[in-house]
Amino acid sequence: MAHDHHHHDHGDACNCEHHHEHTHEHEHEHHHEHSLRGQLLLIAATAVLLGAAVWVEHTFSLPAWQLLLVYLIPYLLIGHDTLKEAWEGVTEGDMFNEHFLMAVATIGALAIGFLPGAETQFPEAVFVMLFFQVGELFEGYAEGKSRESIEHLMDIRPDVAHVEEVRGEKPEVRDVSPEEVAVGSIIVVRPGEKVPLDGVVTEGRTTLNTVALTGESMPRSADVGDEVVSGCVNLSGVIHMRTTKDFGESTVSKIIDLVEHASEHKSQSETFITRFSRVYTPIVVIAALLLAIIPTLWTTIQGDTFTVKWIYRALLFLVVSCPCALVLSVPLTFFGGIGGASRRGILIKGANYIDMLAKVDTVVFDKTGTLTHGQFAVEAVHGADEDQAVQEARERQLLHLAAHVEHFSTHPIGAALRDAFPDEATDGCEVTDVEEVAGQGIKARVAGQLVCVGNGKLMDAIGAQWHDCHQTGTIIHIAIDGQYAGHVVINDRIKDDSAEAISRLHRLGVKRTVMLTGDRQEVAAHVAQQLQLSEYHAGLLPADKVAHVERLLADGSVAFVGDGINDAPVLARADVGIAMGGLGSDAAIEAADVVLMDDQPSKIATAISIARRTLGIARQNVVMAIGIKLLVLVLAVVGLATMWLAVFADVGVTVLAVLNAMRTLNNKQ
Repeated sequence: MAHDHHHHDHGDACNCEHHHEHTHEHEHEHHHEHSLRGQLLLIAATAVLLGAAVWVEHTFSLPAWQLLLVYLIPYLLIGHDTLKEAWEGVTEGDMFNEHFLMAVATIGALAIGFLPGAETQFPEAVFVMLFFQVGELFEGYAEGKSRESIEHLMDIRPDVAHVEEVRGEKPEVRDVSPEEVAVGSIIVVRPGEKVPLDGVVTEGRTTLNTVALTGESMPRSADVGDEVVSGCVNLSGVIHMRTTKDFGESTVSKIIDLVEHASEHKSQSETFITRFSRVYTPIVVIAALLLAIIPTLWTTIQGDTFTVKWIYRALLFLVVSCPCALVLSVPLTFFGGIGGASRRGILIKGANYIDMLAKVDTVVFDKTGTLTHGQFAVEAVHGADEDQAVQEARERQLLHLAAHVEHFSTHPIGAALRDAFPDEATDGCEVTDVEEVAGQGIKARVAGQLVCVGNGKLMDAIGAQWHDCHQTGTIIHIAIDGQYAGHVVINDRIKDDSAEAISRLHRLGVKRTVMLTGDRQEVAAHVAQQLQLSEYHAGLLPADKVAHVERLLADGSVAFVGDGINDAPVLARADVGIAMGGLGSDAAIEAADVVLMDDQPSKIATAISIARRTLGIARQNVVMAIGIKLLVLVLAVVGLATMWLAVFADVGVTVLAVLNAMRTLNNKQ
């Protein structure tokens, strides 16, 4: 069914394509409230006029045509929109929509009164239209609610950027719209303001609230040189930043785009309903015609007097069979699911991915940056002494010396050693004669001692007796004045919630958890064992990852979780691609179907349970709507149904289904 809902401007999930380009969200919300208020007033006015018309009918005995004129006032007041939509449908060749069914049923009910021996059905006709509008009102409200829950994301949309420009002596600050700021401009962000564009802090330090982006309530600190993404709220200090992306490429507008276009990817259940109503509506209209004509002709042929009861039953049949409840509630359920997930920092790019997520039975992970932090850290220090007390003092000494030697190194391992001994810059030790030995390590004099920090080859070169370590990771050996002093084990740290993520997935009934990594075999084995993964494969290139995912796709539904540029092809290939959005590369976020805003792997299980719940609610709605309709249709055919019951079967069920769909908004997993 081309369900182009009423052109209310708060519109269907798809009408909001471009609204954010021109208007701010609060105007939009205001507009939405305004149209709902308008609808409420219309419904109230019609109810009053309908009451008046009923009073007129019972007080004065008017001929049918005059009575029709009285009832036409409320009928046209409430029904003009529906009639217009029905007429547009007919002229555009797409006549089988719910507006058409409503129009035929109500016009038929108005006409019945003019047939010989028939009661007038004027009040019913107006009431059907009135109730239909009440259903629309509910749907508008629910859609507004789910849009609000997605628009809490729009709260991250910054309204203004303060650009600093140097004119003459002192810099001037100009307020411009974020769209106009060029890459490389210096912008000022004051406490309490949203960061309008992605960039790097050039002066000042502050803490940032990232809750709108990640659902994470812990504030993050930002110092000179730190990258800051747009959409965070600056909490404490004034910062100056150099922008690194223009507005269109910034995190904020990417997220807003993703969510706004989420509704374009229809889920299978939604497309099922569109296909269903294309077939269903003509069948219903033809069945109703047959129900009206055949028994009526039959009784007339047999010489009975002409009665309108079969025509009336056929009209009931039309009112009942309108598939509004399905057409409205299923897309709403998915829309609500997407909104509820976004509150948890999980962006699902379309309803069809909710379908897929619910079915996932194999989750494949990239290692670096997904299950691990992607940053090296010192995991252990082993001195070459036996005595315990001497050992601990020696270990601190080793780190101290290694950090000094690595002071100028740009390698991540150097950074890890410096991080492990943060006081090295201030403890006054003198470092001289720094010499880097390519492929081996670094030598330097620290406070007069010659310290060598590097791999086994460097130890061999200076003649130090070194021994290997039984731990996995990168082993850095240290010698002092030619004597072996011990070694440091450096590893990529596993994220705090990676183990919980894997165990939650297994509890949800995911069959396999697989890790694919380009890292060395022993490092991969170490991580896989700690996290209790079902299987792992190491030393892979991006093409190998795709091959592995294709093998897994052959017997199950596969989600791939990754964060790097090299993961983009695999993310696109899997049934559901899940990207880490906090640190992930833009390419990965583009290629993925689901984006986790705070890089927490445990959110994958949350996403799957939200998807399953959403799908469950959609199924309940389908069963409820079809079940009640069938019951009332049977009653209509055997003559036990009234127009009021028919209206309930249509609009009442719609209201129930819409209320049920709204449960998806508050996900309590």
